[in-house]
Amino acid sequence: MRGLSLRSDFDVSSVRAAARVSKDGAQTRRLLALASIYEGSSRSQAAAVGGVTLQIVRDWVVRFNSEGPEGLIDKTSPGRTPLLNAAQRAALADVVESGPIPAIHGVVRWRIVDLCQWAHLKFGVSLSEQTMSRALRSMNYRKLSARPRHHAQAEGAIEEFKKNSPHGWRRSPSGSNSTPAT
Repeated sequence: MRGLSLRSDFDVSSVRAAARVSKDGAQTRRLLALASIYEGSSRSQAAAVGGVTLQIVRDWVVRFNSEGPEGLIDKTSPGRTPLLNAAQRAALADVVESGPIPAIHGVVRWRIVDLCQWAHLKFGVSLSEQTMSRALRSMNYRKLSARPRHHAQAEGAIEEFKKNSPHGWRRSPSGSNSTPAT
């Protein structure tokens, strides 16, 4: 019984040509293994060329048949789904923009730990501080803190204590140059 057949629109020379121009080493190895099948080699021999098992060669054949040579390039994983969906992120952005209400939230400024607690109470989602920080950063928020200022500080009090240094070095008047003793 024969395994899956390869696409009929490719032949040995076209598969080898695709392997020659490929910039991806793994794709080149896979194409060369499939080229050996096009030449009449067995699947076991193709597995030896590719340095893999028969099942992996079968997977390559399936991907090659469905997508062509581009199907043999490793794709990046989409990653884990975010813990907060788009609606929850929008609500988080609204809360961050509006700021906390001290009587309701119990804080005068948002800290990441406070936002984690808010998300848990509001959505039932438990987030670590690192995950919340990453989520806020992906929404273009940064951890900024205003410089603390005393509530009773007089307006303009700081400017009175700043030094008023001369703007730069000045040349001495020509008459006051000291002449060296001979």
